[in-house]
Amino acid sequence: MSERCASVVVFLTISFAAVANAQTEKTLPTNDEINLLLNQTERAIQQYRPLIDLEQTQMGKSATDAVAQDRQVVKALEMAVKAFKSKPQAFNGPLGFAFFEWLDDADRNALLCESSASNLAAMQMMAGNQDKATSLLHLAQSFKDASTLIYTVSENAGSLYQRYIEAEEKLATRATGDVEKCMDILKKNGTLPKK
Repeated sequence: MSERCASVVVFLTISFAAVANAQTEKTLPTNDEINLLLNQTERAIQQYRPLIDLEQTQMGKSATDAVAQDRQVVKALEMAVKAFKSKPQAFNGPLGFAFFEWLDDADRNALLCESSASNLAAMQMMAGNQDKATSLLHLAQSFKDASTLIYTVSENAGSLYQRYIEAEEKLATRATGDVEKCMDILKKNGTLPKK
């Protein structure tokens, strides 16, 4: 076997060992963890989606833009959940970050809806419309509850995504170190490929 072939074999052996070692570490979010996150997201959406309809009904035209934006975020989350259920490890990539952002958007939107409903309730109270004020206060509380749930799910998603980023960084650092070791071996054996 030529020195060049021996060098390639050494390089491949080190590379395969690095990949095998990285695959045995449990640092990436697992399918079970991702599926739990997806189940939590579905529950949060089930609580949030009907509130959007109530927002449209109780707050009227003043909420038209907010309702459209809320529905868009819910639709994006539902599509992501469906996609990740068929391939959970897709969360460990750029789509996982988009998913985290959509959860954050949903949380923020729910808080904005809570604030708007509270403000309208106060206006209705001052106008003497007690029933409408009470109805809007219930809506505000429901949005606050939904926001709390979505926030909790978002924190879970953020934590899982952070683990993914850290695992990727660790793998890249290890791969760079392995390549440097291989290059040192090739230098010692005088078998570096000529440029």
